[in-house]
Amino acid sequence: MLYVGNQMREEAGRVGENRKMGQWTFLTNHAHVLLCVAENPNVLLRDVAVQVGITERAAQRIVTELEGAGYLEREREGRRNVYRLNTAMPLRHPLDRDHRIGELLATFAKPIIAPDSAST
Repeated sequence: MLYVGNQMREEAGRVGENRKMGQWTFLTNHAHVLLCVAENPNVLLRDVAVQVGITERAAQRIVTELEGAGYLEREREGRRNVYRLNTAMPLRHPLDRDHRIGELLATFAKPIIAPDSAST
C-alpha cells in the first residue's frame, strides 16, 4: 500500500516505535541466564544461549560473572557442569537491594515437576 504525505510519516513512526520496543526487555540477560539455570541445573550453556538469544560466549561470561559475585556455584560432574543458585543473594540495583534473587526466581522461573509427581 502506498501512503501519501502525513500518513506515510505517521505509519513510519509507529513502525519505529515497535522496533524500539522489541530491542529491550524488563529483565536483563543475567536474569534470563539465572532463570534458565534455576529451571535446569544441568543445562548446557549452548542451550542457555539459544533460550536467552545471546552467543554461547556471552552466556559463559554471564555465568562467570554470576559465579564471581556469589549468585551461583558451578560444580563439575563428569563432563558437565551442575549449577547451584544462592537464592539468598540480594538483587544488585540500589532500588532492589532489599529483595533476594529467590523472590525473582519464585516469580519468573517455571516450576520443575518431577516425573513421578506428574502422573499423580
